[in-house]
Amino acid sequence: MLHFHSASARIVNTKRAVMECLEAALGSNYADSSLIIFHASIGHNFQEIVDQAREMAPNAKILASSCCGVVGKEGVSESLKDIALMALKGNEFEVAGCDEIYGYNSYEKTLEMAKTLKSQNKNINMIYFLASGIDIDNDLCIKAFEDTFGPEVTIFGATSSDNMKGFISYQAVDGKVTEHGAYAVGFADSSLSVDTQATHGFVAVGEPLLVTKSTGCIIHELNGKPAWEEYTRHLGLSSEANCGDTIPIGALGEELSAELAEEYGNKHILRVVTKHQENDMYYATTCPEGTKLWLTTRDEDLIFSEMDRIVKELASRNVGKTPVAVFHADCLARGRFLFNRIIKEELVNRMQYPFFVNGECPPWLGMYGFGEFARLGGKNTYHNYTTALYVIYR
Repeated sequence: MLHFHSASARIVNTKRAVMECLEAALGSNYADSSLIIFHASIGHNFQEIVDQAREMAPNAKILASSCCGVVGKEGVSESLKDIALMALKGNEFEVAGCDEIYGYNSYEKTLEMAKTLKSQNKNINMIYFLASGIDIDNDLCIKAFEDTFGPEVTIFGATSSDNMKGFISYQAVDGKVTEHGAYAVGFADSSLSVDTQATHGFVAVGEPLLVTKSTGCIIHELNGKPAWEEYTRHLGLSSEANCGDTIPIGALGEELSAELAEEYGNKHILRVVTKHQENDMYYATTCPEGTKLWLTTRDEDLIFSEMDRIVKELASRNVGKTPVAVFHADCLARGRFLFNRIIKEELVNRMQYPFFVNGECPPWLGMYGFGEFARLGGKNTYHNYTTALYVIYR
């Protein structure tokens, strides 16, 4: 049976940060951890994270990813020196990883991981997936997992980020730190189930941009013009702008069906651009020609009201079950680039409190990243600019 423990901290020295988190989460019993998952801001040395954790818990699988801040049961923090972990005890899980995953080979790389997981344990019923947030086709990642495990397997997780610049992000599997890697954790504890839901709170404005030329997840032209020039022009920016300039204001919306829009609480699902090469825009999912993309604007009242709604819906669907851990992915544009600290802390408190057990927050591992995985319309779906909650119940 799996048991979860979490902690977070803001400490400049990377080794000391790892030590404090493990001691806070597990006391003196950290050495018998079987799996440790780290989220850390870009200011930490990821090789030092892995090495220090391995020294303290030599038999544990060690995973890590970069982010733009963390959320733990202690609250939210967004500095260059944040770190958080989820430590597991028990053996009902398997781990697979890869390097050099990009948009063009996302399916093949993910399929290798999925097959590895299934060969290790055929009883896996939910998968925590973390991949590079730059140049990846997340629709194809989902397809690879579903082609292996079937559509009933729930995929939850995120894509790694930097400090909102779109330059580089890190992933680590055991001793290897990568810039374009991914890892997957397959859970096989039959006493556990996971429920997921995501919401964003942005509203589409104006007339849509039309994708007139694309290859997979790369958009070459919008409205018959070079994509990056046309996109930045509509944002009121020069084409010399970088992704860090566009991410806070440049969420692109794809229209949903009426049925999905009612469940989602919004008429559009959002997408982020985390890389451009000359005038080509690297989208987060496959983007066929003919796709209409709306620019959007943030609605702070909607962000709060939709957060309250999904928390209530998660609770109502799981009456009689106990939350034993919460994984949480939040878009970095909803963090300090959107809220001041007071409002942000209120938002996190409102999402955590309904899951308290006996007056305490369950183990909680959250990150500000480039994207989120959660079900929509009963299907595994990739999202951007959302808060996505993944509540594990027993």
